[in-house]
Amino acid sequence: MQLIPRHDPHLTVRSAGALTVAVVCGELDLVLVRHLRPELDALVRESGALAVDVRPLAFCDATGLGLLAHCARNARGRGAHWQLVCDQPWILRLIRLTGLDDLLRPAPALRPLPGLPRPVGPRARAEHPV
Repeated sequence: MQLIPRHDPHLTVRSAGALTVAVVCGELDLVLVRHLRPELDALVRESGALAVDVRPLAFCDATGLGLLAHCARNARGRGAHWQLVCDQPWILRLIRLTGLDDLLRPAPALRPLPGLPRPVGPRARAEHPV
């Protein structure tokens, strides 16, 4: 997985072939949403397959969920593969309570892209740490 250089402490982007993985950390609230939305919108436009990993988040409010829903809707609308990587029970509960399960489809770990062989062996684990 190749790191895509950015100067943002709240967003790390990696590329592994056709898949782009955006890891969001910090507190996904109104302030961070305003900061990250242009970056995530660009990733949605440019990626054929986008995974947003929110496992490092310390906080997520309704505006954060709105941003994730916006990204998922736009990615799917242009035919791109979308996945949300989330294993935090409190975020999963917010997703369920807001009825966003079907749109966001959270999973506890990064899933391989459909139609591509799953990497195996020790080198694969090093290249796919997410």
